[in-house]
Parts: sequence; structure tokens; C-alpha cells
Amino acid sequence: MAVPEIPPLAAERVIEEPPRQHVNDALEYAVEVTAGCPVCQAFIDQVLKPRFLPEVCPTEFNYPIDLNGQWHGANYRFIQRYRSGFVDNAGWEFDAPFTRLEYVARDCFHLFYLRHTGQWHRLYCEVSLSRALSLIESDGLLHPH
Repeated sequence: MAVPEIPPLAAERVIEEPPRQHVNDALEYAVEVTAGCPVCQAFIDQVLKPRFLPEVCPTEFNYPIDLNGQWHGANYRFIQRYRSGFVDNAGWEFDAPFTRLEYVARDCFHLFYLRHTGQWHRLYCEVSLSRALSLIESDGLLHPH
């Protein structure tokens, strides 16, 4: 009597997933924008810092000490760094994002602001990087708090 052939276990099966083009393009563009041409960091240093954080003023509460940006997946987040002045945790630091660029396609982004509820809310769709930076400079909802 012939023994029936047992199909391979699921762990042994090789399943090829198609590459995630959206994420690959975003990472490529992230490297291009942040490493090859630091447009966002220059915008932070030349526009946002002089306007919203000309100097660090320590207080007995949480106070801003820096503005920076970083990629988080396919999103570039503008972040305000705070330091605590409270007695029980003086010197502790934390980051609070305030604006996000979501990569859609090459030089095409959605622009979000962070609501007080902690949810991201999209304000502008499919804008170029230069237009997005101009909107961040002019729209009060996109400014650091």
C-alpha cells in the first residue's frame, strides 16, 4: 500500500511577497532629501529655530530646548524637544512632534498637524516639498507649540 504524500509544512513553504514600492520609494527619497540635500534641516535651522526658539529659557515647568526633524517610516516629522523643570524629574527630556510630511510620491506629500487629542489631522494633500515648507512657515496650525 502506497503512503500518501504529505504536503510541506507552512513554515517550509516559500512565499514570495512583492516588494513594497511605496516604502522603498520613500526610503530612497528620504536618503536623497536628508543626506544628499538637507532641505528640511536647513528650513528648521534657518526659519523655525530663529522664529520659535531664539533662545532656551528654563522654567519650573516643561520648556522647549530644540527643534529638529526625523524620518519615521514614510513620514518626516518636525519635532520639538522639551526639558522638564519640575523638581521631581528635573532635566528629563522628551520629544513632541507637531507637524508631519507623509510621502505620497516623488516630491509629493500630504501635510498633517498633531491635534491636542494625539491624532494626526491632514490639512493639505499632494503638495511639493517647497510648498509644504512654505505652508509650515505660514499656517499657525503647523507651528511648534
